[in-house]
Amino acid sequence: MLGFGLTHCKARIIWFSSSVMKYFLLSLTEISASLQSAMDNFPRFEFEQQLVRGLIKSRPNRFIMNVEISKRVEKCHCPTTGKVGNIVFQDIPCLLSKSGSINRKTPYTVEAFLWECGENRDKSWIGINQTAVNRYVEHFLREGLFNDAEEPVLREQTLGTSRLDFRVGRCYIEVKMPLFYLFSKTESLNSQAPTSLKRFIKHVGDLGDSLKDNDRAILLTCFMFDVPRFVPPAPSERNMEVQKIVKQSMDRGVEIWQLNLAIDQSGVDFVRCFDISSTVIN
Repeated sequence: MLGFGLTHCKARIIWFSSSVMKYFLLSLTEISASLQSAMDNFPRFEFEQQLVRGLIKSRPNRFIMNVEISKRVEKCHCPTTGKVGNIVFQDIPCLLSKSGSINRKTPYTVEAFLWECGENRDKSWIGINQTAVNRYVEHFLREGLFNDAEEPVLREQTLGTSRLDFRVGRCYIEVKMPLFYLFSKTESLNSQAPTSLKRFIKHVGDLGDSLKDNDRAILLTCFMFDVPRFVPPAPSERNMEVQKIVKQSMDRGVEIWQLNLAIDQSGVDFVRCFDISSTVIN
């Protein structure tokens, strides 16, 4: 009888635990679905003027792209000084913003180019303006990404020896926009680490320090097209150093998130946002 009672009791405990776990998992699923649904309803970031279409003919140096616009080749500003994957910029469609200044030497800035990328290798506009991306992130933060939409969104906040991109309530957010991760047909994943390693290490370290007096700290990896979940590049001495710093910060409570946006001629749309803390370290 005693054995039966213990077995019966154990069976009831297991059933109860399974039921609680099932309810808990369902609740998490419902919460996640609710959050994603709310995110899907974010209003888009609208450009004041529509972007102009052009054709990149060449990239003679880090700062300039020669672009054909209405059958005339113009010298245009390239907003990123680093490599963009392994792409050779020759006869590639692009989107450009026009400067309002008549004194500027380059009247246009290349904002995006058309390339085959993503999981389905579809052609997509890939945004490359690593300065403008903070304007787009700010827009979605003000709509409630990571926070209550009523909380003030503060930019360029000093913390320690760094200036971090955002502070929203009791949360610091630093935005990084890598341009070596394209998943295109003609190139494999480039194994570059962040261009300014010293600056990156300082920012990530200060994010960890911010948790002494704040509730959350987020390193937000932003892509201006719909890219699959970020995975660490192939091991190298430089990448190992980056991963070590990131892991130390994660151990202190820093969260790593991925934000995918989509750009076209009239604006920028929210695509999806998810936590990649569990997969960002090899």
